[in-house]
Amino acid sequence: MSSAHAPQDGGASTPATGTYRIDPVDSAVRFMTRSFGIVPVKGTFPIAHGQITVADPAESSAVRVTVDVSGFTSGNGKRDTHVLSGDYLDAAGHPEIVFNSDRVERSGGDAVLHGELTVRGVTRPMEVSVTSVEEHDGRLIARGTASVDRYAFGITAAKGMTGRVTRLYLEVVAER
Repeated sequence: MSSAHAPQDGGASTPATGTYRIDPVDSAVRFMTRSFGIVPVKGTFPIAHGQITVADPAESSAVRVTVDVSGFTSGNGKRDTHVLSGDYLDAAGHPEIVFNSDRVERSGGDAVLHGELTVRGVTRPMEVSVTSVEEHDGRLIARGTASVDRYAFGITAAKGMTGRVTRLYLEVVAER
């Protein structure tokens, strides 16, 4: 039986306290950016591993997610190879993207994870808006969104051709 609190106004609920291990098979980060400012470019990054620690109070909860850069895919092999090169993500030199959060801000039914994102060895603050949290039979399912400005991480290739801001859509499944 779950001790999760019901979400208010369709927002994020508070799951049972404890540590949950992220299931990389059922979890992913999807992204959307634009090419030439108009053409949508979508794809995914696999989540390699991570954990969610739900604390009491919930505001002290922590999240760590590690993304496998080499798993980047957009459905276009030539573009994927270029994005994985030193012009963009430099998968050979920086095989992981890491998000760490140790603070949750709640307002009504909404929650925001405050943390840091490390891309290509550069760490910047990042907020993830939690859009939903469900708990079923010891499995935690969390969804969220965030925006990343690639220039903040020194990724400035193809200005004007490749979108500056990438929208992230996260779906994380974790187990106790």
